[in-house]
Amino acid sequence: MPTEIEEIKELLKGLVVAQKETDAKFRETDAKFKETDAKFKETDRRINKAFELFEGQWGKLIESLVEGDLIRLLRERGIDVHETSMRRKGSHKGENFEFDIIAHNGREIVIVEVKTTLRVEDVKHFIQKLKKAKEWMQEYRDYNIYGAVAYLRDQSGSAALAEKEQLYVIRATGRSASIVNNQEFVPKAF
Repeated sequence: MPTEIEEIKELLKGLVVAQKETDAKFRETDAKFKETDAKFKETDRRINKAFELFEGQWGKLIESLVEGDLIRLLRERGIDVHETSMRRKGSHKGENFEFDIIAHNGREIVIVEVKTTLRVEDVKHFIQKLKKAKEWMQEYRDYNIYGAVAYLRDQSGSAALAEKEQLYVIRATGRSASIVNNQEFVPKAF
């Protein structure tokens, strides 16, 4: 007949074996979770890459729609621009900058920020870029610089904010674009 101590030893041995089996199952489950997590992360990466590609292509389409009508639209508003430049990029004193479209005529330019979906943050960020435009692009330091935002759709009153900040507001529609500011609108010169 086993003694109490022997019973306790047997019970402890059983607990140790059960603990080892439980640990092995936890390690196996943890490995499966890590594998599943890695698969989720890879799927997220692929979805994000596809979304960026999609957004980039939409952005280029919107840029093309706006750029194609921009000279006519600005001339209708009294700014006699003659040509446009697309995607002006540069770096000045360690600051990188990029402007989607610039329309110019020798005395004044209109810098256009193009977004598929215009957000309030986009408008605020663009205004900060406009304030630095003459510093970043020295050849325009004696020009009047006007700003414009162009978009397919806007969120949270971003188009109204842009107009309040005295930016031209251009809506891409169908096969073209149109300025939505009223006829009495006066743009701010930066």
